[in-house]
Amino acid sequence: MKKMNTDVFVDAKGLSCPMPIVKAKKAIDALQPGQIMELEATDKGSVNDFQSWVKQTKHEMIKMEEDNGVYRFFVKKGQ
Repeated sequence: MKKMNTDVFVDAKGLSCPMPIVKAKKAIDALQPGQIMELEATDKGSVNDFQSWVKQTKHEMIKMEEDNGVYRFFVKKGQ
C-alpha cells in the first residue's frame, strides 16, 4: 500500500473527545491551503467528530481508515 504524503502528523492516540479535534485544529491552522494533515486516534467517537468538524470547516477529508482500533484521518486544508 502506497503511503500518502502528508505535511504534518498528529498523534492523538489515547486521547478522548474533544482532544483529537483540538489537536487537529491546532495542527491544520499551521498548514498552508492544500497541505495534508494525518491524524491517528483511538477514540471511536473521533470518527463522527472528524466528519462533522470537516463539514463545518473548509477542509476536506481525503481518507479515513481503521486499523486494529487506530483510526487514521487524512485531512486536506481548505482555503
